[in-house]
Amino acid sequence: MRKILAALVATTVLAGAAQAAEVFPLDRATILSGSPFDFKVEFDAVVKPEDVKITVNGQDYKAALGKEVEFVAEERNKDKVLGSAVILRDITIANAGDYKVEVSAGSETKSVTWNVYGTPSQAKAKNVIFLIADGLSVAHRTAARIMSKGMTEGKANGRLNMDDVPPVAFIGTSATDAVATDSANTMSAYMTGHKTAVNAIGVYADRTPASLDDPKVENIAEALRRQTKKSIGIVSTAELQDATPAAVVAHTRKRGDKADINGMLFDLKPEVVLGGGSAYFLPQSTAGSKRKDDKDFVKLFQDAGYKLATSKGELATAAGANDGKILGLFHTGNLDTTLDREFLKKGTVGKFPEQPGLVEMTKVALDTLSKNPEGFFLMVEAANVDKMSHPLDWDRAVVDTIEFDQAIGVAREFAAKNPDTLIVVTGDHTHGVSIIGTVDDEKPGTDMREKVGTYAEAGFPNYEDKNGDGFPDKVDVSRRLFLNANNGPDHYETFRPKLDGPFAPAIQNEKKEYIANEQYKDVPGAVFVQGIIPKSADSGVHAVDDIVLQAEGPGAEGFRGYMEQSDVYKGLAEAFALGAKQTN
Repeated sequence: MRKILAALVATTVLAGAAQAAEVFPLDRATILSGSPFDFKVEFDAVVKPEDVKITVNGQDYKAALGKEVEFVAEERNKDKVLGSAVILRDITIANAGDYKVEVSAGSETKSVTWNVYGTPSQAKAKNVIFLIADGLSVAHRTAARIMSKGMTEGKANGRLNMDDVPPVAFIGTSATDAVATDSANTMSAYMTGHKTAVNAIGVYADRTPASLDDPKVENIAEALRRQTKKSIGIVSTAELQDATPAAVVAHTRKRGDKADINGMLFDLKPEVVLGGGSAYFLPQSTAGSKRKDDKDFVKLFQDAGYKLATSKGELATAAGANDGKILGLFHTGNLDTTLDREFLKKGTVGKFPEQPGLVEMTKVALDTLSKNPEGFFLMVEAANVDKMSHPLDWDRAVVDTIEFDQAIGVAREFAAKNPDTLIVVTGDHTHGVSIIGTVDDEKPGTDMREKVGTYAEAGFPNYEDKNGDGFPDKVDVSRRLFLNANNGPDHYETFRPKLDGPFAPAIQNEKKEYIANEQYKDVPGAVFVQGIIPKSADSGVHAVDDIVLQAEGPGAEGFRGYMEQSDVYKGLAEAFALGAKQTN
């Protein structure tokens, strides 16, 4: 009995032993050999520096990490003391292998294991084109194929460009702090090889309130600048400071630090930068600026040798200048959707009438970047697939998916002529959307719900593409696809395309809750749909479903089966041999 009691006491003591609050990088982190990162330990209590012990594989940490840690006696959040911390900035580990890091200070203990990996010494690819549609779900792909190509007797009448890029992996998208995630963490994992928290980019999210001091990890642009002479390109239909393009170059706990992100973009100076977000390039004295200082990044980029383009025509001129550096700013915010920009002329097209599309920008980027004999990395983002899926505006999201597919076609044409090019096609996360069937306006009555066809009643939609541009001639055909989501707020389902402008499904009431937008209440046949997300949400949320990744070209074999999003970076690093030991 005494032995049993003694064992229970010992177990209780061990279970109650204080743990260090956090060690960064986290347990099971994968780290590219030679890649700089920050090491930090956060303790739950205030401790003495002489009580702190850190070992790596059983030896004093200085031998493995090469530097002495900085001791922080007290970290605070306003007036609250959070505990002590130690931090070591900009360290590298040269040799591949597993590294067990053990930390203790008094009763606080923590251990994590990192996997440091190298890459072959010989690069597999000269160029990498990384094409990402934000929020791309399987339903977006299917709808794009049917809307663009049509379907007869159950078989698609044609194929998308992405249909011929082999699907090779399912990607897990969850963040370090939540199973459901956002574009910041997801794209950051792709571009750094480290998962992080929701809203974080290029850092591990620590507990301090400052958003720019969190432990950094190297991103792909920095790795390319450190080890290669390759060119870098960023193309997006979003603001260039938005989460996805920002993850190529930036480090912040808060994706909303857009003015700071713009400075980080300038620090790395990708040779081709095309998209929206000019508001963060302009000094505060300029109309439309969102900066709170007098920095003029347009002038800074121009002084650094960049040709400026603010319209389709200027982009063509800049591309023909053959200077190798182009800054294209075509909107103060996000570019308009393809449906608005090319067909309906809604949204902000009246204010920004000469916005180029994703295909034009991709062509210019490839033509410019390919002039570098050392090769390039190009990231191309179709941002509005996500931005229109949030408000459940499915026609705009699908038409942007078609444009994304056409950009994939441009990339594949380039790769056919340059077989040393790796193409990766993916999304960063999904949305809770599925194709239910069709809506048939010619069914009798005014109740739109009764016009929904499922199973055999669905038939086939009657989109047409008489001019052969790959887009449906119109989206408001008499029998159209019915997409529906399980992730939205209270709203009125109209069963019709939103031709007057992008959909706003919910608006705030006096309690600051989001309720169904009554603008759509009186649309004939509209149905009230009760949301299943909190009333604090104004639009659809992301889904946790795995994302599909496709790849072809040299290095494509590095992507297989189920992969964590952070594993994708290893495939990119291997394609470029970024983890090879340097001889100089």
